[in-house]
Amino acid sequence: MDYSVIGKKIKELRKAVGLTQGDLAEGICTQALISRIEKGDIYPSATALYQIAMKLGVDVNYFFEIGTTPRIDYVREVERQLKTLRFKRKFTEMIEMVRTEEKNPFFYKDNEKLQLLNWHKAIYLFEVEEDHGSAFSVLRQAYELTAHQKKAPSERELEILMTFGTWEKLLHNNDKALHYYHKVEDILKQMEHLSDQSINTRLLYNIARVLTQIGNYEESIAYCHKGINWCLEEEHLWGLGELHYHIGYNYEKIGDFEKALPYVDQAIQLFILRNDDTHLEFLERRKREIGSKIKGGD
Repeated sequence: MDYSVIGKKIKELRKAVGLTQGDLAEGICTQALISRIEKGDIYPSATALYQIAMKLGVDVNYFFEIGTTPRIDYVREVERQLKTLRFKRKFTEMIEMVRTEEKNPFFYKDNEKLQLLNWHKAIYLFEVEEDHGSAFSVLRQAYELTAHQKKAPSERELEILMTFGTWEKLLHNNDKALHYYHKVEDILKQMEHLSDQSINTRLLYNIARVLTQIGNYEESIAYCHKGINWCLEEEHLWGLGELHYHIGYNYEKIGDFEKALPYVDQAIQLFILRNDDTHLEFLERRKREIGSKIKGGD
C-alpha cells in the first residue's frame, strides 16, 4: 500500500487551511509524527486519522477517495486495531479509541459498527473497572444490536457469545460458561467458512479449560486434540502451543507425568517457532517441575 498518498492529502489540506504541522499535531500526536505521516514513512492510526480529519474540517472519507490506490477501509482498520489492543490487553488504549470513535457518525449511526464499540467498552468495564454487572449489561446490549433469529449469526456475534462464556468462567460459573461455549460450537457446525479461523481454536481451547476446571480431564484432552487438528488442517500456528501445554497440564492433574512432559516440551518448541517468548520462562519452569516429579517417582 502506498501510504504516501494519504500523507500528501493531509499535507495539501493542512496548507490549504493555513495550519502548521505543530498546529495540526496539537491534541493528537507530536509534530514529528505528523511530519513522518506526511512524508509517507508511516500510516496514522485509525483514531489519529479521524482526529486529523476533524481538525482539518473534512469527513475521514476524504482521504480514501484516491483513484490510484486501493480504497482503505477505515472501519476495518479501527476493528483491526481494537482487536490488536484487546489481544495485547492494552485496555486503556483500547477504551481511548472507543471513546474517540463514539463521536464518529460512521459508528453511532450504524448498529453493526456501534456493536463493535460497545463490545470493547464492555470488555474495559469487566477487565479494568471490574464492574461486572455493567459489563454484562453493555455486552448484552451490544449483542442484541444485530442478533436475531432471521439471520445467520455473524462472526462478531460468536465472539461476543464467547466473551460471555469467558467471563462466566472467570467468575467460576462453569455451567453458564459451557452453555455459551456449546452454543457457539453448535453454530460453528453449521458454518461452512470462517474468516477468522482462530475463533474455533479459541473456542475449543476455552471449552477444554472449563472441563479441566471441573475435573473432566479426559474430555478436556479430547477437545485439545480437536483444536490441534483444526490448526493443522487450517495451517495456522495460533493456539498450538497453548493446546499442547494444556494437554500436558491435564495429564499432570491425572498424575501421568510421563505423558505430560512431552506435551509441555512441544509447547515450548511451538512458542519458540511463533517468536513468542512471553510464556517461555513459565513453560521452562513447569518442564523442570514435571521432570522432578518423574525423578521423584523412580
